[in-house]
Amino acid sequence: MNELALAAIYCILMVGGEPETRHGYSAGYDLHSIRVDCETPGEVIEVGLDKRSSLDSVQQALFAAELTGKAPVVMIIDRDGRMGAYETRIWRAAQRAGVDFRSVDRDFLIRWQMTSWLRSYRNTGT
Repeated sequence: MNELALAAIYCILMVGGEPETRHGYSAGYDLHSIRVDCETPGEVIEVGLDKRSSLDSVQQALFAAELTGKAPVVMIIDRDGRMGAYETRIWRAAQRAGVDFRSVDRDFLIRWQMTSWLRSYRNTGT
C-alpha cells in the first residue's frame, strides 16, 4: 500500500479530515498552489513515510499552516517499528519549530481500514 493510500486511511477514517486539499498562493507575479495531505477544521497534517523523502514535512506543514491559519502537524507512518534516523531528524525539527509530531504504525492503519465497517455497525438489539 502506498503513501497516498495510507494517508487517506489516516485522514478519512481516523481524524475525519479531507485528504488532498489544495490552497493557492502568489509568489511575485505567478500563482501557485500546494496540496495538503490531510486537513481538518483545526489542523493541516503533512503525512509521510519514515524515509528520506519526508525530511521536508515540517516545512510543508508550516507553510500550509501559514496559508490556512490552522495548526501544523506532521504524521509519520512507521514501517519498521523503530525510531530511525529520518524519523529522529523530523521529530527534532518539528519539536524545535513547535509543530505537533505524530507517528502511526503502517500495519495498524491497514487493520483500521479493514475493520472500519465494524466500528460503524450498530447492534439493533434483535
